[in-house]
Amino acid sequence: MSIRTRFAPSPTGYLHVGGARTALFCWLYAKQQQGKFILRIEDTDLERSTAESIQAILDGMAWLGLEYDEGPIFQTDRFDRYQEVIQKLLQEGKAYKCYCSKERLEDLRQCQIDNKEKPMYDRRCRELIETKDCPYVIRFKNPDEGVVRFTDAVCGTIEFKNSELDDLVIARGDGTPTYNFTVVVDDLDMGMTHVIRGADHLNNTPRQINIMQALGGTPPIYAHVPMILGDDGKRLSKRHGAVSVLQYQSDGYLPQALLNYIVRLGWSYGDQEIFTQEEMIKYFDLTHISHSPAAFNTEKLLWLNQHYMKTMDSNIVAKHLKWHFDRLGIDITVGPDLADVVKCQAERCKTLVEMAEKSKYFFVEVTEYEEKAARKNLKPETLKILQLVREKLTQLSDWQAEPIHQIIINIAESLKIKLGKVAQPIRVAVTGGTISPPIDITLQLIGKGRVYQRLDAAIKYCK
Repeated sequence: MSIRTRFAPSPTGYLHVGGARTALFCWLYAKQQQGKFILRIEDTDLERSTAESIQAILDGMAWLGLEYDEGPIFQTDRFDRYQEVIQKLLQEGKAYKCYCSKERLEDLRQCQIDNKEKPMYDRRCRELIETKDCPYVIRFKNPDEGVVRFTDAVCGTIEFKNSELDDLVIARGDGTPTYNFTVVVDDLDMGMTHVIRGADHLNNTPRQINIMQALGGTPPIYAHVPMILGDDGKRLSKRHGAVSVLQYQSDGYLPQALLNYIVRLGWSYGDQEIFTQEEMIKYFDLTHISHSPAAFNTEKLLWLNQHYMKTMDSNIVAKHLKWHFDRLGIDITVGPDLADVVKCQAERCKTLVEMAEKSKYFFVEVTEYEEKAARKNLKPETLKILQLVREKLTQLSDWQAEPIHQIIINIAESLKIKLGKVAQPIRVAVTGGTISPPIDITLQLIGKGRVYQRLDAAIKYCK
């Protein structure tokens, strides 16, 4: 059997963290089983679905690197197929037209609530023979006896009584199909073998199984993964900060770090915390998914992000860092190789946003100094130091960190002062502030010509 999984978001908003984790689990399982991963856009909610949301989903998947084997498949392109199946169910007596008005249904619901009964359609039109000349919806004839029993790959054996299930509306008054119906037709037509999705879909499963069996299909294996909670134990939402995948990109996270983090939200492989993509694929197992909700911890994600910035190929990190420099409108072609910037800044930054902000001086001119830094380090007493540094550096033919470092040491020794008393005025002169990588590396990356210009400007400032 060829394994086929699908990620099927509704384009009514951004791709959120919970959706990204579901997509990752589906992708990993398909990869591990040498199967196919399909992206399906469930856009039948015409009022709420937007082109912007569709693009946000596609962009989020692309940024995460979750490439799909088929798709994106849009449900709105399959309306003819849904109508065909609906007509088949009507002809076979497995669905029926319901002419009940909204007012009657609301009254029925309220009456049931008042009597402490479960709100359900009373099947008034279920056995209706005559056709009425008034608006109607189409309902599925759910079995009224027996149980729906299935083995969930995460939750184990689950059972629902058919008497507790409603006769679902499968086509609205305007003829558009509903979610629980289109999902079944798609999963059947597309040969889905495994449906991995959030636990909030668990109550939909028995209804979908009944519809699938009515169509002569065999239900896939279901795996319902636990919810993701915020630090406060409540369901993850906007109030907890960034929940959109693309917001994490904007906030300076690497996709590899986010994937590594969310794979551990509800899944584990021993005590291992850090996984390469290859290890995720190798070790992923549906039976290792927890039943309990997972808690999102931003501090841990930050730690993981910095780990990846420090240990990943600096050229790969640089490609993501470039995106942030582009957002700042900074031309990186007029400075050092971005991979070298990554190497010297990774220990000092937790996000790419922080790294870009702290590395501006490698690419743009220093037009002002931090006031406190200038007051302490660019004063008449440091004039001699900066002039001597300028003179010695001008004589340097090999513009590399090691000889630059030796010059600074020699100057400190000749003036009988601590190394910091030389390095810090240089740092303020060439970066505008007091924090940077080691001063020799900083000077090497800024470049000879720019260092001379900035030292001249600082000397003038001291005078």
